[in-house]
Amino acid sequence: MTTKHIETVIIGGGQAGLALSYYLTQQGQPHIVLERGQVGETWRSQRWDSFTLITPNWTIQLPGFEYQGDDPGGFLTRKDIIKYLEQYAQSFNAPLQSGVRVTALRPQSGSNGYLVETEETTFKANNVVLATGAYQKPKLPKGSDTLPADIYQIHSSQYKEPESLPSGAVLVVGTGQSGFQIAEELHESGRQVYLSISSCGKTPLNYRGKDVVWWLTKMGFFDRTVDQLPSPMAKFACSPHASNKHGERDVTLRQFARQGMILLGHLEAIEGKKLIIAPDVKENLAKSEAFTAQIMQMIDGYIAKTGIEATARKETDEPTPTVLINAKPILTLDLPSANIKTVIWATGYQLDFGWVQIPVFDKTGYPVHRRGVTDSPGLYFLGLHWLYKTKSALLSGIGEDAAFIASAIAARN
Repeated sequence: MTTKHIETVIIGGGQAGLALSYYLTQQGQPHIVLERGQVGETWRSQRWDSFTLITPNWTIQLPGFEYQGDDPGGFLTRKDIIKYLEQYAQSFNAPLQSGVRVTALRPQSGSNGYLVETEETTFKANNVVLATGAYQKPKLPKGSDTLPADIYQIHSSQYKEPESLPSGAVLVVGTGQSGFQIAEELHESGRQVYLSISSCGKTPLNYRGKDVVWWLTKMGFFDRTVDQLPSPMAKFACSPHASNKHGERDVTLRQFARQGMILLGHLEAIEGKKLIIAPDVKENLAKSEAFTAQIMQMIDGYIAKTGIEATARKETDEPTPTVLINAKPILTLDLPSANIKTVIWATGYQLDFGWVQIPVFDKTGYPVHRRGVTDSPGLYFLGLHWLYKTKSALLSGIGEDAAFIASAIAARN
C-alpha cells in the first residue's frame, strides 16, 4: 500500500466530479478525480440501451462545455451522454484516475485532513469532495429476496433491453422516470406488461407551443432552493415521468391501459409467487394527473402574467380520464397465472455512505450540509438531488454548485 499527498480528492468521475475538476483546474488548485469505473460510469452500467434524456440538449450546460451541437431541441442518447462526458474530461485534461474504488474515508490523525483509502493507494488530502451522485444503491422492496428462483428479477439499473429478458409477461414496479420508460419499451416490443403505479407525477413534454422544460426554466422552477420545500423529506420525492420517444406526441398511463397494459396499485406484500396489491390504482393515477394539471396551470398563469407569446391551449392538453382503470382493482396477482416470468423493480435508490467514517450524517444516512459544505472542515458533497436547488443534480445546474464548492476550497487553501 502506497501513500500519496494531494490537496483535494474528488470521489466520482461523473458530471458532478468533472464540473468541479474544471473549476479547480481553472484556479490552478492541485487535485485528483477518482472514478470506480470509467468516465460517467453510472450512464454506462446503470442505464438501459435505448435510454435518452427527457431534458432537451440546450439544457446541457456543464461549465466550459455547454452544448454546441446542431440539435438543441433533441435529446441525447445514452451513448451520446457518455461521449459528451469523455470529451468534457479531455477538453481540460481532467486529472482523472479510472478503475479506482474508494474503500474508506476517514479523518487523518493529528491534522484536519483526511485519508482516502483505495485498494492500492491511500491519499492524504486537505479537502475531499464526495461527488458520487444520488444513484448509489438500488432500493428493493421488503420480501423481494423471497421470490422463487424461477422468477427472474432485476432492478431497473440492471435492465438493458427486452430481448435480454425471459419470454413471457413482465411486471414493472414503480412509475418514476425509469419505470415509466422501461414499461413503455417492453409494451412496444410486444410484451404483456403489468405496471404497478405510484403517485409520481406526469410531466407533459410540450405545452402551448413550447417544450415544457423551456417554460419551467423561464419561470424559475429549476431555481427553487431547498429551503422552499414543504418538508426535509420532500427532497426524496420520486422524479416525475415523461416520454420523448414519439416526438411531440405525449404518452400517458391511461394510453398504456387503452393499448392493453394492465395498471395496478402499489405493491403491499410478497407471499411466494403471489403479490398483494393495494386498491389505490385510481387514487395514484389521479395524483399523477393532478401534477400534470398543476404544471399546466402554472404555465398558463405565467403566460397571463407576462403576456409572453404562446399558442392557445388545446383540448388535448387536458389530462382527462378517457379510460376507466380497473373498475374492480386487482388486489392479488398470482405470477404463474399471469404468465409473469420477470419482475423489474423500478423502485429507486438509496444513499450508501457506509464507507465514510466521519460523523456528518443524520439518522436517515443523509449528509448534513449547507449547499454541500459540512461541519467537518474540508469535507464536501456534490451532485445530490436538491443539494441546493431543484436543478442541483441536473446537467443544467450542477455547474452552479460546483462553482460554489470550488470557491469554498479556494478560500480554505
